Amino acid sequence: MYQMEQSVTHGNIVDIFAKDNKVAITDPVYPVYLDTNVMSGRSGKYNPNEQTYENIVYLPVIAENNFKPELPKEKVDMIYLCFPNNPTGTVLTKEDLKKWVDYAKENNSIILYDAAYEAFITEENIPHSIYEVEGAKEVAIEFKSYSKTAGFTGVRCAYVVVPKVLKGYTEKGEEASLNKLWNRRTCTKFNGVSYIVQRAAEATYSENGRKQIQENIKYYLENAKIIKQGLEESGFTTYGGVNSPYVWLKVPEGMTSWKFFDKLLEEANVVGTPGSGFGPHGEGYFRLTAFGTKENTIEAIDRIKQWKK
Repeated sequence: MYQMEQSVTHGNIVDIFAKDNKVAITDPVYPVYLDTNVMSGRSGKYNPNEQTYENIVYLPVIAENNFKPELPKEKVDMIYLCFPNNPTGTVLTKEDLKKWVDYAKENNSIILYDAAYEAFITEENIPHSIYEVEGAKEVAIEFKSYSKTAGFTGVRCAYVVVPKVLKGYTEKGEEASLNKLWNRRTCTKFNGVSYIVQRAAEATYSENGRKQIQENIKYYLENAKIIKQGLEESGFTTYGGVNSPYVWLKVPEGMTSWKFFDKLLEEANVVGTPGSGFGPHGEGYFRLTAFGTKENTIEAIDRIKQWKK
């Protein structure tokens, strides 16, 4: 079923879950996961000192754990995973994902798996879909996006996979088909993506469409390589940029991500995204994107190199 863009789909999917469901979210991560659950009333009170919500279970994705989130120490109902990860650009192996599938089975949890950047995967042992893990259809909903794969960001088109074998459970333990719930919710509240956009999405699967997409992805991955190598030559510690269009860098000691943003903008005239914007564990990091022209990418890295001299 075609949906509006991925951020909208993530916002809509929470409608089929109970308000008192316990939610676990990797952090740092795409802000929409958290924001939609805040709007839906699941988050509880906000703690401004820690920049966290009382009812949200945060799963750190940081250098100290090799950007691989640990399983929750408590039972949760909904688990958000995004790999290749936005913003860190890091990935999980099939073995890593199996641990999450096993956890979800043991706890009747639902994994909400964002695979928006799977087309950028270059390494052979990295799964493109959570359904490559045996049993995942019983516990996972997967989101796919044309925005990152085919440049549809402004056109707005994505899709979500809700397997028919996937079940939710009532407070009394009764089974409910999440596929049917999602279909009912979507047919009631959404009239569908316009026909012309659907035909454009269809065209991405043609021989020429696939070829053009691969050329674009290769182009952006080359940009990511330029960014990553240039930053490392300038003395920065970087992550991602191999299976993702994003490069995640460690900001200099004693500097917040927003302070680094200000200095980079004012002194090098380069714009990026402060890590703290992706959650409390994003503090101390900074995201640069490969979604630009090669000429601008080279220019930006040259400016950073001159700035760091």
